[in-house]
Amino acid sequence: MSAPAARPPAPVTPDPWGELAALTPARLALGRSGASLPTREMLKLGLAHARARDAVHAAADLDALRAGLRALGREAVEVESAAPDRATYLRRPDFGRRLSARSRALLGGIGASDAEVCVVVADGLSASAVDANALPLLGALLPRLAPRRLAPVVLARQGRVALGDEVGAILGVRLVVVLIGERPGLSAADSLGAYLTFGPRVGLTDEARNCVSNIRPCGLAPEAAAHTIAWLADQALALSLTGVALKDGSGDAALPGPSRAEPRIAG
Repeated sequence: MSAPAARPPAPVTPDPWGELAALTPARLALGRSGASLPTREMLKLGLAHARARDAVHAAADLDALRAGLRALGREAVEVESAAPDRATYLRRPDFGRRLSARSRALLGGIGASDAEVCVVVADGLSASAVDANALPLLGALLPRLAPRRLAPVVLARQGRVALGDEVGAILGVRLVVVLIGERPGLSAADSLGAYLTFGPRVGLTDEARNCVSNIRPCGLAPEAAAHTIAWLADQALALSLTGVALKDGSGDAALPGPSRAEPRIAG
C-alpha cells in the first residue's frame, strides 16, 4: 500500500490593506479569524480601552506643569471647578464649567486688568493629553503670543472648556485660550484641544469659539498647532470675534512669496 500524498500548503492571500494600515494608527484592515477579530487585534483593542479609561480617571500632574512653566519664565495660578471630585465632574458637566468660590476669589485678587490674553490649561477628559502635550505646546505658543499682554497661565482641575469663560471674565481679558484634554478615543488617548473665545463671559456656547484639535505627536505637532492658534488669536483680536465667523487661514499665512492669498475671513 502506497503512502498518502502530502497535502499542499494552504494558500496565503496577500493582504492588500497592509501597506495602508502601516501608515495610520486608525483601526484599518483588522482582518478576521472565523467570525471574529484575530486575537492580536482583540488584545490591542483591550489595551486601547484601558488607556482611555486611565486617561479619563487619572489626575493631571499640574505640579510638573507649573515647574515646567517656571523654567520657561512664566507664572501660573492653580484653580479648580465647582466639581469637588472626579466622580462628580464626570456626572455633572455643568459643575465643570464654573469655578469654585475659592477660585473666583483667588482670580479676583490677581492684578491682570491690563492683560489682553489668558491661557488656561484644564485637565478635561484626558490627563494623559495634558501631561504629554501641554508643556511642549505652551513652549511653542507663549512666545508667539508674547507681543500681547498676557495674564498668568491658569491651571484648572476638573475643568471643561466653558470654564475659561468665567476665568476670562474675572481677569477682564479680551481673549481666552483653553488648552484641554480631549475625550479619549480607541486610537488616541492623549489628544489635546485648544479653544479660543473672544470676549469671554459666562453663558457663551460653542458657536462662539474656534477649536484646534488633535494636538499630539501623532496628530497635529505642537509647533504647527502653536502657529495656527497664534494666527487665530491675532485675527480674533484684530476683528473682535471668534467662532463661526472666523475661519482658519493660517495655512495661507504660511505660504512663502509675495503672491500668497489673503486670509479667508467670513463676514
